[in-house]
Amino acid sequence: MRDLSKDHRWFSLNTATVRRQGSLIEIVDACARHGVRAIDPWRDQVAAVGLKAAVKAVRDAGLELSGYCRGGMFPCDAGHRTDARDDNRRAVDEAVALGASCLILVVGGLPQYSRPGSAASKDLSAAQEQVADAIAELLDYARGARMPLAIEPLHPMYAADRACVNTMRHALDLCDRIDPARSGMLGIALDLYHTWWDHELYRQIGRCGRERMLAFHVCDWLVPTTDMLNDRGMMGDGVVDIPRARAAVEELGYSGYVEVELFSQRWWSLPMDEVISTCIERVKTVV
Repeated sequence: MRDLSKDHRWFSLNTATVRRQGSLIEIVDACARHGVRAIDPWRDQVAAVGLKAAVKAVRDAGLELSGYCRGGMFPCDAGHRTDARDDNRRAVDEAVALGASCLILVVGGLPQYSRPGSAASKDLSAAQEQVADAIAELLDYARGARMPLAIEPLHPMYAADRACVNTMRHALDLCDRIDPARSGMLGIALDLYHTWWDHELYRQIGRCGRERMLAFHVCDWLVPTTDMLNDRGMMGDGVVDIPRARAAVEELGYSGYVEVELFSQRWWSLPMDEVISTCIERVKTVV
């Protein structure tokens, strides 16, 4: 297992962590001040400043991208499928322009939540089949762009509105079904906030192999959790055994960035530099 205690060489900041404190350009400037080497920006943050300006800022700062958030939100009714396909192809193109290592896929839940305006449905199985078909279609496009796709399983509390893929097992079953050759173009974004509770977590990490483990996101689970979306904990403040999970991931041969992703009203209320400094300190001491 890598020693992260001496520097923050392998720390990446998911820009949602400080999204309330400033624009993407301001976040990039703050990363430069703190010697941060990598980020994972969100599409809405890129859109707010413009793709061209975002690409320039990233390149001028010498930043790498541990991922790009996000593609997905696949389930929809027939009237929205062309829009969903085109939107995801644009996400691939943006990820390529920014130099991302992978495009993170948050796959979506029931159609009316994944693509607003779609006819309402309660058929979760049908939504899951749409996800499988849509990822297979998008993978053909992503191969041409040489952009790996990383399925991110989300906690089951998001099954209806954000992701109907909720376990590592389900995500890896999709990978094996769509990409049986394990080409390295389809894999997993493992976010401990969403997966720490799963009794199969370590078995499924082992099943990943190096070629399927494309991204590793950390934060903590607070007890009590007061908001199902915006109360993630800073590493070390909750109950997740983060070092054990990192050890299992790195045993696969994963040597990429450890990405901190916090959706937190508490941390959004603090100055950006304080949040980034705290992330760096916690990566060194508790991750």
